[in-house]
Amino acid sequence: MSQRTCLSVILAAGEGTRMKSAVPKVLHTIAGLPMVAHVVKAAEAAGSGELALVIGHGADEMRKAALKFAPKAEAFVQEKRLGTAHAVLAARAAISKGYDDILVMFGDTPLIDPEALATARLKLAEGAAVVVVGFRTENPSGYGRLIEKAGKLVAIREEKDCSDEEKKITFCNGGLMAVAGRHALKLLDQVGSKNAKGEYYLTDIVEIAAAQGFDVVATEASFENALGINNRAELAQAEGIWQQRRRREAMLSGVTLIAPETVFFSHDTEIGADTIVEPNVWFGPGVKVATGAKIHAFSHIEGATIASNCDVGPFARLRPGADLRTKAKVGNFCEVKQAIVEEGAKVNHLTYIGDARIGAGANIGAGTITCNYDGYSKFFTDIGEGAFIGSNSSLVAPVSIGKGGYIASGSVITESVPDDALAFGRARQRTLPGKGKELRERFSQAAAARKKG
Repeated sequence: MSQRTCLSVILAAGEGTRMKSAVPKVLHTIAGLPMVAHVVKAAEAAGSGELALVIGHGADEMRKAALKFAPKAEAFVQEKRLGTAHAVLAARAAISKGYDDILVMFGDTPLIDPEALATARLKLAEGAAVVVVGFRTENPSGYGRLIEKAGKLVAIREEKDCSDEEKKITFCNGGLMAVAGRHALKLLDQVGSKNAKGEYYLTDIVEIAAAQGFDVVATEASFENALGINNRAELAQAEGIWQQRRRREAMLSGVTLIAPETVFFSHDTEIGADTIVEPNVWFGPGVKVATGAKIHAFSHIEGATIASNCDVGPFARLRPGADLRTKAKVGNFCEVKQAIVEEGAKVNHLTYIGDARIGAGANIGAGTITCNYDGYSKFFTDIGEGAFIGSNSSLVAPVSIGKGGYIASGSVITESVPDDALAFGRARQRTLPGKGKELRERFSQAAAARKKG
C-alpha cells in the first residue's frame, strides 16, 4: 500500500455560528492547534501525499491559517452549501489528477486516528471501491445506520428513513470515507438531490456503488474517531479526550505524572523519560523537555527548552525563548523570557529574567530584575559564569556582569561590572535619631486637619 498515491479531501467549510464565534468552526483549537490541523496531521500520518481543503465561510482566514499547518494544501471554495457530495466535488480538479486513494474527512472531527485511515486505505488496496469508517454504540439514536448484507455495505440509512428493525442496528456511520480514485468522480457525479433541501449527500455513493456491483465495505473504529464538534461544550469534550490520550502516551513512555488529570499538554510538547511532573502544570506550544527534569506544581511553560535534570517551579513561568541548560534551576515565582540559563545556574525565587544570558553556576538572588525594556526597545543583560547577584537587585540593560562578579544586595546596576569585581549600586544609608517620631506626629496632625476640613 505504501506505493499507492493518496489525496485527502478535507471538508472545512463549517461556520462558527453554533460556536457563538466569528472564527470559522474548524479553526477553534484543541491542544493549541486548530481542529482542522489535527485532521491534516492524521491524513499525513496515514500516508496522504496531497491535501485538498474545501472551504467556505471565512475563506480568506482559512487560507491564511492553512499556510501554517498545511502549506502545500490546495484550497477550493464551496460557494454554495449544497451537501457533502457537492462539497467534495468542489475539489474536482484535485480528484481528477488520478490518485489511487481518495480519503474524505471533515475538518471538525479532530480525534481521527491515523490507523483508522490506514485501515480504510488497506481495504482499497485489497479491491474495495468505497470504504466507510463506522463505529458501534449502545445508543445509536440520531446516527445514520450502516446496512450490511453478507459482509458487504449496501447502504447508509439516516435514522428518519430507517425501518423499526434497522433502528436496532448499533453500527453507525462515522462520516469518514475512502474511495478508489479511479471510481471517485464517476460515483460522485451520479449523486442526485433526493431531498427537500436539494442537497447532494456523499453517503449516497454507497448505494450507487453497490448497485453497480462494486465492492463496498465498512471498517470499525472507536466513537472518538467520528466525534464532530459543533459547540463549545463538545470542543471541551474533545480537548479532554485528546489530553487523556497524550497523558497516557507520556506515562507509557517513562514520564511520571503525579496527578495526570491536572497536567495539560500542547499538540507539540516533547517530554523525556524520567521527567517528573507535579500537579497543575500547563505546557503551551513549543516546549521541549529532556530526560530527568522535574517540573514542580503550578508551573506555566510555553516556547521553552528544558535540558536534562533541570528543576522548574513551583509557580514558575517560562515564556518563549527560555532556554534552560543541564541542571539549571528556576524556582518559585520566577519568570524567564528569551534568556539562556546555563548549566547549573540558579534563579531560585521572585525573579524576572528577560533578554539575558546567565552563565554556568551563577546565582541570582531573590527579587532580582533584568530591566530589559525602556518602553520602546529591548536590551540584553549578560551575566558571567559563577557570578553572584544579591537579592533585590535591578540590572539595567544593556549591561554585563563579568565572570565571578559580585553584586551587592539592593543594587541598581547601570554600568558593566568586570570579572571578579564587587559592585554597589545603592545610596548610602543615613540614620536620623528621633526623626521617625517627628514624622509620625506631623502626619497624624495633617490627617486630623483633613478630617475637620
